[in-house]
Amino acid sequence: MSLIDRVQMAICDVMLPDGSGFDFVSSLREHSARCGIVMLTARSGTHDIVTGLHGGADHYLVKPVNLLQLDATLHALARRALRHCWVLEKAALALRSPDGVILELSTGEWQLLSVLAAARGNAVSRKDIVQAQGHEWLEFDQRRLDTQVSRLRQRWRLVAGHELPLKTAHRSGYVLTVAVELA
Repeated sequence: MSLIDRVQMAICDVMLPDGSGFDFVSSLREHSARCGIVMLTARSGTHDIVTGLHGGADHYLVKPVNLLQLDATLHALARRALRHCWVLEKAALALRSPDGVILELSTGEWQLLSVLAAARGNAVSRKDIVQAQGHEWLEFDQRRLDTQVSRLRQRWRLVAGHELPLKTAHRSGYVLTVAVELA
């Protein structure tokens, strides 16, 4: 995966030392439809603003910009980006899907999902999950973990009407098959 494929948000000036900011924004938008792009520049003409927005920028701010306005703009882009992915919310102890389904979680369920989310699509061993939940591996009844996962899947199915992307990794542990952002 190239660096440009991993960009989630970008702030770009029109006057770049090695090329046009308008061209860069157009190229970035071609590679990443979901990237939040803010043009921050001294060029304030209507033609420049329209060119930037038509070229792919989500927002066009003119220098000098108020830092509160820039902060609010970036937060708005972040909120929009989070609407299109799975989010594990610590403050609310909840899991939110891209289609807006929200499931309130117990502390143990949140710990389970946060360990799996941090693994970014890789399997996490049962031992690592149990220890992340604050239990001693050798003293823990492994059926408790299986029961916790089973109940979480059932609750999700009842609320969402579809399967939770939490899969069993044969002889290993568990894995989330989608990216989940921690918020």
